[in-house]
Amino acid sequence: MHTKEDDQYVLYGGPDPTDLDHCGSLGEVIVEELRLRPANIGLIDPVTLEELSYSQILDRSARLAVGLTKLGIRRTDNVAIFSQNSLEYCITMFGSIFVGAPLALLNPAYVEGELRHALGLASPKLIFISPDVLEKLMQTLRGIQGPKPRVVLCGEHPNAKQYPELVPFTTLLDNAPLDLKVYKPEAVKKAEQVALIVLSSGTTGLPKGVELTHQSIIATIAHSKESAKLLELPEQLVALAVTPLFHVVAGVGLLNMVTNNCRCVVMPRFDPHLFLSCIEKYRVNLMTLVPPLMVFLAKHPMVDNYDLSSLMTLFCGAAPLSKEIEDQVRERLGVAFIRQGYGMSETTLGVLMQDGFENKAGSVGKVRMGQWVKVIDPETGRALGPNQRGELCFKGSLIMKGYVGREQAIDADGWLHTGDIAYYDDDQEFFIVDRIKELIKYKGFQVPPAELEAILLEHPKVSDAAVIGVPDERAGELPLAFVVKEHGEELSEQEVKDFVAGKVSEQKRLYGGVRFIDSIPKTASGKILRRELRDLVKNTKSKL
Repeated sequence: MHTKEDDQYVLYGGPDPTDLDHCGSLGEVIVEELRLRPANIGLIDPVTLEELSYSQILDRSARLAVGLTKLGIRRTDNVAIFSQNSLEYCITMFGSIFVGAPLALLNPAYVEGELRHALGLASPKLIFISPDVLEKLMQTLRGIQGPKPRVVLCGEHPNAKQYPELVPFTTLLDNAPLDLKVYKPEAVKKAEQVALIVLSSGTTGLPKGVELTHQSIIATIAHSKESAKLLELPEQLVALAVTPLFHVVAGVGLLNMVTNNCRCVVMPRFDPHLFLSCIEKYRVNLMTLVPPLMVFLAKHPMVDNYDLSSLMTLFCGAAPLSKEIEDQVRERLGVAFIRQGYGMSETTLGVLMQDGFENKAGSVGKVRMGQWVKVIDPETGRALGPNQRGELCFKGSLIMKGYVGREQAIDADGWLHTGDIAYYDDDQEFFIVDRIKELIKYKGFQVPPAELEAILLEHPKVSDAAVIGVPDERAGELPLAFVVKEHGEELSEQEVKDFVAGKVSEQKRLYGGVRFIDSIPKTASGKILRRELRDLVKNTKSKL
């Protein structure tokens, strides 16, 4: 129950910037920004070397929007994209937003079972795909009963003729005369209309569809514009998009960059040589990275072979970054600003952010504009004061609308409960301590233990199982399985790892290994005591 006493411990980041309040939709914001600098290069594919100016981005996105409308897509219809990073991916995002149709971002690494669940959740009327996932998608669709989405192929595939129902991406771009000076995106109720559906794993093991509105993404763009005013930046920053665009950090980040006059180099996938050569060739100033890539920059010998002196600002999120790695990157590359923050799919982007100047070791910064934050006692729900550990809760302009299917996520007073344990100090800087939630963070990806445990229990020789994350400098955490064998059965670690690998996407494999034990520690109600398993790992290491 909320009391006046709690109010003294609710921290507020101040009002949101009002610069974009005149825009009625996210589409209006994007169109307005693209019109301002038509000749500037906005998107670059470093593999094909194709470049698109802001004017060309607007033209293709608007033509796609018109094509979608002629196909019957409306703001009440969901669209999905199941693809590697590409320029078509970017245009699809903009075009869908212009129409007002919610766009679900699906991980191209999904295996058939994961993809089937994601499609059931998103219920898309249309799905855009890259050639590498064509066979996987068509195989999955064959097993789905009822209406199926139309499929748009972004690129060429040798077996495309086997599927006459495919719609080539280029034919979807409407060819009718279009006056870009007067073009207007679909009008929407920006606080209510969903722009993106981001799939975020839950502790149940099945992804949830996080609904992000036009308004919440507009707020992140306004925050970025406000931050840019405080820093002495070049007229046009060059940003490298290396993280997969289905991830909220990258997808919303792309919208942020294009609407803040950035030239975005879009890598199809991570490759060490391409990554470093892009920074050198295009004189990249800005990147948003996950900790494993920061470790790569800090330690890999090949980094010394490239000129990375153009780098000015690095944002790091998705998992904690150690002070040691941050200092090594700063010293090795001479980067002026390394900023960490805290956020989740449900908060659009970071809701806590360092200011980029002097930051305390381990801090994830202060609460952002337009947001309220409190730390509560998980047992009583009472708000706590400085230097007291409790659960982080947020409300404000960046918080999601909800989950697809209306699963309860926000309490009666409008607070999002994160499940993360943290505290703030006397300067109102926040420090993340632990997670109530049991998600494993592998290279910035969320790996739900419950999903892996359910798969392990499908094995005929497995009696019981539990999965935890074990710390790893490069990956953040590695999934480690504890397995109880059926009585009298022979079972090897490799057999278990191979069994799981055949059923999950790459980031969910048992990279931490498999340990066989006599029983899984549990509470009286049957909940797994993961802390005891973590202690078992620590005790084993201490004896080595």
